[in-house]
Amino acid sequence: MRVPAHSVCTAIRDDIVSGVFPRGGRLTEEQLARRYGVSRIPVREALRTLEAEGFVVIRRHAGTRVAEPTAQEAADLLEARMLLEPLGAARAARRRTEAHLRVLRGLVRLGQERVRRDQGEDLRALGGWFHQTLAQASASPGLIALLTQLRHKIAWMYAVEQPAEPAVCWAEHGAILDAVVRGDAERARELTALHAERGARAHRLRLPQPPGPPHRPYRRPPRLATAPR
Repeated sequence: MRVPAHSVCTAIRDDIVSGVFPRGGRLTEEQLARRYGVSRIPVREALRTLEAEGFVVIRRHAGTRVAEPTAQEAADLLEARMLLEPLGAARAARRRTEAHLRVLRGLVRLGQERVRRDQGEDLRALGGWFHQTLAQASASPGLIALLTQLRHKIAWMYAVEQPAEPAVCWAEHGAILDAVVRGDAERARELTALHAERGARAHRLRLPQPPGPPHRPYRRPPRLATAPR
């Protein structure tokens, strides 16, 4: 029975994100086929997908290597997610289903309960599921795919510190959910933008730093004044 290429792709991506395959490390079809117990055909297809996603670099005469993103590329990805997540929340407020709302309510209830009991071990995972479900509720396949890819790449490039105030973080999740329930797209967008900005400050770059000034985490630029209408 042939293993689907997307399953092989997921396995290779997970190993890249977790550091099993280091940045700049060489990958061969034979090595990967042995590791995952598959033929070279799904491996070859998976590597093409991972090249398109930016996880590997394929050179005709040099073979395949794990990509080596720069600090600037990492910062650009974090900024892109900060722009796209509010868009997803706004669309979710217009397009969510009752099934989405049930899952979101359950996650917020569970997260807030864990905070009250000081059980923070899986809060990060719960937060990730909340944002995944919120993206799914946008009913925008292209946007969901972009946010999923960004989530994988940011997890590869950044370590995330636990929130200093988890109660505040989960109160923000609750407020976003309230806006989505009410169908208030602009409020959902605004709250998610503020939440994403706060979350970006907890990201610490994993990438090796070149000599020179240290890389600074993304800071939202000040808003430009606009003329009164």
